[in-house]
Amino acid sequence: MATAAAPRRFYRCACFRSENLYVARYGLHVRFRSEQQLRRDYGPILRSRGCVSPQDFQQLLGELEKEVERRQRLGQESAARKALIASSYHPARPDVYNSLQDVALAPEFLAAAEYSTSPGADLQGLLQRLETVSEEKRIYRLPVFTAPFCQALLEELEHFEQSDMPKGRPNTMNNYGVLLHELGLDEPLVTPLRERFLQPLMALLYPEYRGCLDTHRAFVVKYAPGQDRELGCHYDNAELTLNVALGKAFTGGALYFGDLFQAPSALANPLEVEHMVGRGILHRGGQLHGARRLGTGERWNLVVWLRASAVRNRLCPMCCREPDLVDDEGFGDGFTREEPATVDVCALT
Repeated sequence: MATAAAPRRFYRCACFRSENLYVARYGLHVRFRSEQQLRRDYGPILRSRGCVSPQDFQQLLGELEKEVERRQRLGQESAARKALIASSYHPARPDVYNSLQDVALAPEFLAAAEYSTSPGADLQGLLQRLETVSEEKRIYRLPVFTAPFCQALLEELEHFEQSDMPKGRPNTMNNYGVLLHELGLDEPLVTPLRERFLQPLMALLYPEYRGCLDTHRAFVVKYAPGQDRELGCHYDNAELTLNVALGKAFTGGALYFGDLFQAPSALANPLEVEHMVGRGILHRGGQLHGARRLGTGERWNLVVWLRASAVRNRLCPMCCREPDLVDDEGFGDGFTREEPATVDVCALT
């Protein structure tokens, strides 16, 4: 009798614990190994951005040490939160936990995905079914969810936010939002969205990742007065990104895009893109971007980082080195210990 294949294990690169630590008030990502290294590598730029006194530096040092400790505990704490939520949380909208149905998706999104899987589908045909925000930067936009589904999901997210359940930070820069795998929405919502719809779309838009987007990380971020209101320039720990505005009513908060993070003068003449509720913006993870300051209201966005182990197993996108793999929960950061030849499905299609 044939035995079932063991589930694939995914890992994180050890650089997560010490690289790309975001210091919001100085608008800077830093690598942190020691006080001496921090002074040597970042002393001049920190002073130029206001970290002047010994007290300023000691405060920064304490914050970085605390963040490193948080990242070291992250996997275990996230698993514990997920288990507690699964056993004790009572949803306001249990319908959003049902397996993703076509009725939740915008007709334009369904049409684009259907076209992408049709015989003879090509890039030019797909581009007639969505908006090209920037041909040069390869940024696109199209409706993803219907208004009723956005409203239902928002109601559930707000209910969870107001509950006494433990909540993790959605990522290393945003402080307010929800990790969808902890809430139990990964399997019914995000995985079918990736496998059934985003993979064929992305295969035409970004053929270098055709067939190899095998994991994701999905979260919702919230911007509001008294909470996060803007987001500094960064690039994502992803090969490709989908960013969908869920609501509510708001002004300001536009996304801005530079070039790929490796490019010189990568933020010269940034491109601004306004959010439109229900519509998703598609871009490469390495595209430098940020969010302008929110004016009024609240803005909630669903962000899906799409990852390809066949690509990142060779080079970690965050430290730009061969990944040093460490254990993690769930999809981790999308790395595997498989040999490249066994997972390089990008080259096979």
